[in-house]
Amino acid sequence: MELADKVSLVTGASRGMGRAIALKLSSLGAKVAVNYVAIEADNKADADSVVETITRLGGEAIPVEADIRDGDAAKAMVQQVIDKWGKIDILVNNAGITRDTLLMRMSEEAWDDVIDTNLRGAYLCTKFALRSMIRQGWGRIVNIASIAGVIGNAGQTNYAASKGGLIAFTKSVAREVGSRNITANAVAPGFIKTRLTEKLSDEIKNSILSMTSLRRFGEPEEVGELVAFLASDRASYITGQVIGIDGGMWA
Repeated sequence: MELADKVSLVTGASRGMGRAIALKLSSLGAKVAVNYVAIEADNKADADSVVETITRLGGEAIPVEADIRDGDAAKAMVQQVIDKWGKIDILVNNAGITRDTLLMRMSEEAWDDVIDTNLRGAYLCTKFALRSMIRQGWGRIVNIASIAGVIGNAGQTNYAASKGGLIAFTKSVAREVGSRNITANAVAPGFIKTRLTEKLSDEIKNSILSMTSLRRFGEPEEVGELVAFLASDRASYITGQVIGIDGGMWA
């Protein structure tokens, strides 16, 4: 229970990697605020399911609804967690969306939606959560980037730009708050088994597997293990780093 007495906030935690991260942090003793946005009808049910699972296993969790693109909503969410548990020790900026298409066909709305969710959302949540971390002299920020933010990807100029920006954001935050015993790191997953990858055609899946040394997709739980490590004291001298978890793509 190495994260006992720690309070965590995981954005986009109702499903996929966010769910796996929330469950792993809880298994190590952390209290978990499970963020979701009520855009899709099943998001609340999924978030409630994560909270119920954590509670059933003996942990503490609450659902927190907020559109992290909105400054007032993000600020209120952070305050809700602090009102409940008195602080925030661990912030995992996981929430993200895709609006894939070739650049020449990409609408301004598709560009703005992805940048606002994936990059602006992380900026807002980090900005508001940092005050608690600075006050207690301890904090862990883990940003879920992507291999696309490192090498780019055709048809994902908006997504790759948001994740590349998130990586630069992470390195800058690490420099700003390191003296306060706060670390900031980015995790760059490759292709992980989620609802998004389930929708890919067999042709695309086979193409991806051919570029992956381990010849398989990653599991959300494997991302959760890495995030939990970075959130712990075992990673106390790691900051400003981008850690790939991609099965050896282009290795």
